[in-house]
Parts: sequence; C-alpha cells; structure tokens
Amino acid sequence: MATERAFVFGSVAEDYVNARPRYPPRLFSLLSSLTPKHQLAWDVGTGNGQAALQISEYYERVIATDISEEQLQHAETRPNIKYALTPPVLTDDALNSIVGPGGSVDLVTVAAAVHWFDLDTFYAQVKRVLRKPGGVIAVWVYTTPSVSPAVDEVFGRFFERILPFFDPCGRWVFEEYKTLPFPFLSHPAAAGGESVIELEIEETRTLQEYLSFFRTWSAVVCDEGLLSDDFVRQFEAAWGQPPHHARTVKVPLFLKVNSPTLKT
Repeated sequence: MATERAFVFGSVAEDYVNARPRYPPRLFSLLSSLTPKHQLAWDVGTGNGQAALQISEYYERVIATDISEEQLQHAETRPNIKYALTPPVLTDDALNSIVGPGGSVDLVTVAAAVHWFDLDTFYAQVKRVLRKPGGVIAVWVYTTPSVSPAVDEVFGRFFERILPFFDPCGRWVFEEYKTLPFPFLSHPAAAGGESVIELEIEETRTLQEYLSFFRTWSAVVCDEGLLSDDFVRQFEAAWGQPPHHARTVKVPLFLKVNSPTLKT
C-alpha cells in the first residue's frame, strides 16, 4: 500500500521517536466517541506506535502495522497492541490473517502516512474490514510549525528551498489533506459538514529539538544538505535567546474522518 519513498523513514527510526510532534489527547477522545463499539482498531503505517498507544486506551485490541522493521523496533508495547510488519501491499488473505475478517474493525487510523499509500487498494481494504454499520476511518497529518515571526520567516525560506525535493504525494500534506482523495462521507458528528477538521499540537522545544523535526522529513532524509549550516545559523539568530531555551512551537493538524457509508 506504500510508495517506494516511504521506506526512507527506517533510516531515521531512532530520531523519529523524539523528533516528531505528539498528537493531542483530544484527537483520540474524539475518535473514540464516534464508534459505537470499541473492540478492534487497526492503525496503519503505525511507525513507532505513537498513535497506537493512545488508541489502545480506548479500544480492547489494536492491530498496528507498518512496512518498516526499524520503526517497529522502537515501538512501545502494550498488552492490547499487536505490532505486525507487513509488505507494502497486503493480499486479502494476509489482511484477514493479520487484521481480521471483514466487518470486524471499529476504527481504522492512519497518522501522517496515508499520502504514501496506494489509495485505491487501501480504501478497498478499509471498506472490507470496517464494521457495518458503525465503523470509522480517520486519517490525519500535520504541516508546518510556527514559533515566532522571526523564526517563521527563516522557516519560510527554508521550506521554499526544500519543497521541490518532496515526493509528489507530499502536495496532499501541504494542501492540508483538503485535496486528498477520500471516497467516504464526512462524519457529521465530527466534522459538522466540513471535509477537514483542524486541530493544533502545542509543544515546547529547544532549537535543536525544533530542527530535529525537519531532519526526519523525507526530503531532508534523502539530502541532508538541504538543512545547510547557513540555514542553521539563520535559525539560531532568529531564535532570539540561547538555543537551549525552549520556546512554544505550534503545529496545525488536519483530520479527515468518515461516516460508515461509502460514497458511490
């Protein structure tokens, strides 16, 4: 289900654990409120299991799958989470064996990863495994961080420099998933008729922690020189205080969540 470039994150699996923003608890309480039953959730592209951990607080069992063995090696375990290494494309037999039979899954989630997938194949499999009625699919992504006008100005120049080096599927990320193909009806209880729900992640980070986020971006993983010494110096100057001093970093998060009925 994943494109070839999705494999690059295995090389930064250890850094990924601490470098990526943490999803807000509000996200998972919202998702839990949308499914009548809470027996089984499938977290696809789980990476190091960040989303699976919070989902496991609401669902009896969580199947968390990923194509990267390196990422899964850094996943934190829970008694009710089963991690599974999968090929980029799951056969129907493998889907049945790893996830469960058709109509058995209450919630399917994809955290900051669905843009890498073969969407037609994935969505067909989601349609197969979701409980009917009552099953829900939720996909979300975060985009560019904000710190202060000075830091954000440097980031703007940095982002303009690296944008051409992202995989074409990255456009869905930077378009806030608003243009992401999603053949499901928006869940009225969650979205109020909107196709995308906007939430916010707020963290405190030192300059090094702020920059570590960018070092796990696919474009920078493939070409570390994109985050050049010159850009690092510009960020240091814009930080406006000692680099070890933590500042508030806000990251917008965009969520698409469906009702159980597929569009025809």
